[in-house]
This record gives sequence, structure tokens and C-alpha cells, in this order.
Amino acid sequence: MQSLGLWPNNWTLSGVTLLFSLFLSSGMAGAVDVIASKSVSVNSLSLASARAIFGMRQVKWPDGSPIRVFVLPDDHVLHGAVCKERLNIFPYQLRQSWDRLVYSGMAQAPSQAMNEEELLIKVAATPGAIGYVRKVKANDPVKILNIE
Repeated sequence: MQSLGLWPNNWTLSGVTLLFSLFLSSGMAGAVDVIASKSVSVNSLSLASARAIFGMRQVKWPDGSPIRVFVLPDDHVLHGAVCKERLNIFPYQLRQSWDRLVYSGMAQAPSQAMNEEELLIKVAATPGAIGYVRKVKANDPVKILNIE
């Protein structure tokens, strides 16, 4: 009988955890900036182009320079947010696309950074690079790409 007294507490904890998770994931909406190094000549991308670039199917910018894609680990909250909010796909779909291209020898996987700060530094330092962060600050050495 005493275990019945614990049920509401466990249920409450589970409910709070679920609500907190939903809050975090929904709080990311519109809070992800797709960024590029300042050497990139474009200021916006179509959704189709953004998907092709992050899917490793488009490997050159319109001026012919190579694209270098930087991402966070698959299980990172921000990676999930950019997939869902900016690319309108699920993270597992992007991973399947990468795996298919890598294993067939048609492309290399994107470069992975361990955290947002490292990703920002790598994008800023690499000509032709693209990636994403939670929000760009005024003094960050990258530019924001609009996804249309």
C-alpha cells in the first residue's frame, strides 16, 4: 500500500520531465541560425538548396567554391532543432542520407564539432563553410544565411 503513495510523485516527476522536454524542443523554434563563413557569396538559400547542402548532395557554392559542412552530434538538441525547424526533416533522415552517400563512396560525411562554440569557430575559420548555432551574436565572425 505504501508504494501507491509513491505513484503520484513518480507520475508527477515523469510529467514534469515530459513538459520540460517539450518546452526545450519547442523553445528552439525560430532560435536556430544557419551560418556561413564570411567568404560565402550568398546571403540566402532555398529550402531545397539547404537540404541538398546539409544532405551532402550539393558540394559547391554558386561561384564554384567548395562547401564544407559542420554539424553537431546527432543527439545534440540543436542538431534536432535545425533538422526539424530549418530543413523540415528528421535527424535520422539526414543521417541515413549521409550514411548512404559515405558507404557508396559518393561523398564524405560532414565535419562534426563537439559543441556550438567549436562549430562557430570552425565555420568562421574555414572558407566556404556552413553550419548552425542557437543565435549569432553581433560580434561573431560569421554571417547568417536566410532559408527561404
